[in-house]
Amino acid sequence: MGFLKTFGIIGLAIAFVIGVAASKLVTALVNDIITPIVGLALPSGDLKTLQFDVVNSVTGAVSEFKYGDFMANIIDFVIIAVIVFIMYKVLLKFKLVDAKTK
Repeated sequence: MGFLKTFGIIGLAIAFVIGVAASKLVTALVNDIITPIVGLALPSGDLKTLQFDVVNSVTGAVSEFKYGDFMANIIDFVIIAVIVFIMYKVLLKFKLVDAKTK
């Protein structure tokens, strides 16, 4: 039992589960709220459908570059990064984590 307390395995497992749940929540927020709001300002009506096609002049094959989906994933990542940063600062303020920068 001392091993679990020393290395914080239980805390790490709890943090992982909460992180997965928070990630799903943020992804749902981006997919269901933010993307449609941004889509109101776009001619296509949906951020994730933004793409441009490049046609190979020799073979005629079409390559699709789906930059709208990429932008939605960037928004998703930025929101998660901000949440993690804020949580770290709050935990640091209440001295629940040690600052490893010294």
